[in-house]
Amino acid sequence: MALVLITGGTGTLGRHVAERVSRNGDDVRVLSRHPHPSEPGVQHVVGDLATGRGIAEAVTGVDVIAHCAGGPKGDEDLTRTLVTAARRAGEPHIVSVSVVGADRVPMRGRIDRTLFGYFAMKLATERVVQQSGLPWTVLRASQFFELIETVASTLAKSPVVPTFRGLKFQPVDVETVADHMAGLIRAEPAGLAPDVAGPDAADMAVFLREYLRATGKRRAMLPIPVPGAAAHAIAAGAITAPDRAVGRKTWAEFLRERRH
Repeated sequence: MALVLITGGTGTLGRHVAERVSRNGDDVRVLSRHPHPSEPGVQHVVGDLATGRGIAEAVTGVDVIAHCAGGPKGDEDLTRTLVTAARRAGEPHIVSVSVVGADRVPMRGRIDRTLFGYFAMKLATERVVQQSGLPWTVLRASQFFELIETVASTLAKSPVVPTFRGLKFQPVDVETVADHMAGLIRAEPAGLAPDVAGPDAADMAVFLREYLRATGKRRAMLPIPVPGAAAHAIAAGAITAPDRAVGRKTWAEFLRERRH
């Protein structure tokens, strides 16, 4: 039986990972910024990766760290705080989630960094994990359906929905990613693990159209070209993984579930 610390353990991915780790029979320690009641097999601890408060205590005695936390100012500094504390506490295996195509989206100018800097940030975060001196595994996943839904709902507030011509995505359901994370937590350190992506890769317009149909909204759609090297790479499939379409739930199925 292992003790597994899950950062961001109350978030979109982390809570599903916590459920699976607990179900597998391991002890779970969930790190979050706010207090939560503990339950059998799941201990909640308060800590803040942005300030370092409570992190030394959180990593004490753990065998594996499932790193699911992120922050609006970037994951790189948060992860550096985590691995620094983890090194002092021992040699836990760190299993960190990243994004498909993190190393395939170029940053050649201000437009690239402004619109798609997230990918560079995730790549920098991967390097912190890889250079930590700890046993490590990085799982790259494509965008969660929840993110695509958030983007679609925001754009659909306008009577004319911009579709950002050519941008190609392959979103995945979060439970598929949690399943893979849980498996990696129980396995030996694997370095860069095989990608995890959803069943369908398509232009952004396809996902937006399905969202509008599912929500009964009538909107005009306006294709808008996106400049820059990063957008060109994404249009060419840089953040998709057709050979790793392991997710079974489709975008349409996800939307139907959300409406019921």
